[in-house]
Amino acid sequence: WRQISFGDEMRVCSGWRRFLLFVPLIFFFPHLISVLEMHQNSTVEDPHHKQTKKFDHLVLGPPAGQGLRDRLQCRGIKALNKTRRSTSSGNFNYGDGIAFVTVFATYNSSIDRQVTSRSNDLVTVGKMSYNKVERSMAILNVFFNFIQVMMPKSNIVVITDPASELPVLRNGVSVFPIQGEYSRDKLMLQRIRSYIAFLQSRLEDHSQWQGKNNHYVFTDSDVAVVDDLGQVFNNYQNFHVALTFRNNKDQPLNSGFIAVRGTPDGLLRAKVLLQEVLKIYSSKYMKASRMLGDQLALAWVVKSNLSFDTKRFTRRQPFVEKIGGASVLFLPCSVYNWTPPEGAGQFHGMPLDVKVVHFKGSRKRLMLESWNFLNSSSSSDISDMLCLILKSGRTKYDF
Repeated sequence: WRQISFGDEMRVCSGWRRFLLFVPLIFFFPHLISVLEMHQNSTVEDPHHKQTKKFDHLVLGPPAGQGLRDRLQCRGIKALNKTRRSTSSGNFNYGDGIAFVTVFATYNSSIDRQVTSRSNDLVTVGKMSYNKVERSMAILNVFFNFIQVMMPKSNIVVITDPASELPVLRNGVSVFPIQGEYSRDKLMLQRIRSYIAFLQSRLEDHSQWQGKNNHYVFTDSDVAVVDDLGQVFNNYQNFHVALTFRNNKDQPLNSGFIAVRGTPDGLLRAKVLLQEVLKIYSSKYMKASRMLGDQLALAWVVKSNLSFDTKRFTRRQPFVEKIGGASVLFLPCSVYNWTPPEGAGQFHGMPLDVKVVHFKGSRKRLMLESWNFLNSSSSSDISDMLCLILKSGRTKYDF
């Protein structure tokens, strides 16, 4: 028998306390490892999940702007009120014409041909399947379709690389080759250069027009003209260039719509304005995203005018301002450059006087689907088609 000292008792108690403190860790540690693994897996899976969340069919949701007096009201894909159509065709009697101008290039490199030949790259819209090149051509053709339905007397000019294989065989459509660098990463820069070269050519040929003017609307090819734009030149006669604006601090101007009055003065001042934009683009924004540099440069040129009040971009009213030597008409994007994402956001639905719908980003499928819908039934009209766009425009699609 051995007598246990007080010191021994203390050491035993201390050892038991350490053991009891360690016991919860035995149960907690596996749970901690499991949580860390779940977190790691979620960070790996999230980007993939986001990448695949694009739809290959229309997804209808609630239409924005319901209950607002001056917005399109829809029940299903049936319009309860009709959008207001312009009557400018009957009033536009100055003997002047209107031509739409777009820059378009096809890419037929060996890499592109390998990519587009893969069967899993095909997308199907309606009864048609398209690879990447065919998709671009389908969008271009729908661009033609909307213009020729809404403004049958207008012409369309496609500016392209002389080396581009562009099979355009259509009445009222002409190809205008301009030498330049049409690669994807330089396309926005080249677009400004091409606009300048085109305006210069129109200036040189103006003497042959026998007193008539031909006005020009420069647009992206992923737009649908849903009303007659002749009223822009008819109702606002004191401008040289028209731009579209929105309430966006960093990018208040969208370069996807630029109208130019076809008088010698209008053509010249538009050319000089775009030359200034090109200079700013080349000196300040060459490192910007390939789709944003021209818009940032355009905004810089406008805002550099000391008397310009940027608060006017927050209102939905057209206004005219002197920028350099040009008289510039600013038109609201909500009417002349309406887009599905902003329609669900700051535009608060679709105004009844909307004239141009711009299918930016991953909404090219919606452009083709809209045209198919318009032609699917004799009872479908423009307003019903716009309800389809309004209800399905929140979703990103596969192209």
